[in-house]
Amino acid sequence: MFFDKYALGVEIGHDGLKMAVLTGEPVIPQLRAYRFARFQPETLRFSHREPNILNPAAFAATVRDTWLQLLTNVNRISLSLPDSVGRVMILELETRFRSRDEGSDIIRWKLKKSLPIDIRDVHLDYQVLGEKETGEVIVLVSLVARPVITQYEDVLLEAGLEPSSIDFTTFNLCRFFDRRMALAENSVFVSFYEGVLSVMIFNAGAPDFYRSREIPAGAGEANRIFLEINSSLLAYKDKKGGLPVTELFCFFPSEHVDALRPLVEEATGLEPQFLETERYISRPQGIVADRDSLNHLAAAFGAALRNL
Repeated sequence: MFFDKYALGVEIGHDGLKMAVLTGEPVIPQLRAYRFARFQPETLRFSHREPNILNPAAFAATVRDTWLQLLTNVNRISLSLPDSVGRVMILELETRFRSRDEGSDIIRWKLKKSLPIDIRDVHLDYQVLGEKETGEVIVLVSLVARPVITQYEDVLLEAGLEPSSIDFTTFNLCRFFDRRMALAENSVFVSFYEGVLSVMIFNAGAPDFYRSREIPAGAGEANRIFLEINSSLLAYKDKKGGLPVTELFCFFPSEHVDALRPLVEEATGLEPQFLETERYISRPQGIVADRDSLNHLAAAFGAALRNL
């Protein structure tokens, strides 16, 4: 149809570049096109302090070629970056604020002594989660060094794409699976995606805890995952005085599900509900994508939903 809305989600991650074009309603998005690509060696190195793109020309060429293969005229994108390129924290602010700019100033003042870099060199975004009975305002804060975020924006523009929003991978995964997870107000979300383990705890439907760690591949991978999940839950219990959750959602690559299921059950004491990407996206006739391909596109799907 002439007036169908299309959204393009782009994920840049440890496994390379992923692009997905969605249309339809956010509740049941429809996949119209997708592509995977690898960057040339020595093109990209993720860091939360230094610019990530080592070879801008090669990076831009890979992005441009992959986008052209989609055969779409959509160039306004929502971008997903690894959690490791920035920092995420949940803060309690004693001072209320009347505008978004005032809120940013208060957060910068609160953080200026605790960050290893100059707070003026940081791109800051935040979301108000709620207010405590004692008056403190609870905010979810995302921080990325300006040289990092600016370089991605500049090189993507050079490739012909216009980033309208940028978010971290874990939050894009949560966005994509929110239709299921929103049914449970108090829950734990555990993802192991592209070698990164993330744990988020939701209380009354709002994020109440976040932790993300890279897990080196190897013989001790499963044990490290168990220890990280266990330590995350212990940290939350110590801070909050308990673990008021009733449901556990997990997103793992298919090949890891059988091995990680007993570890997650032991660490949480809950029966995991494994989220499958194919259950939350439709594919018209002619779009061929198997389960593994769809799972590897989950963060790109979540990014695209921001513009759908």
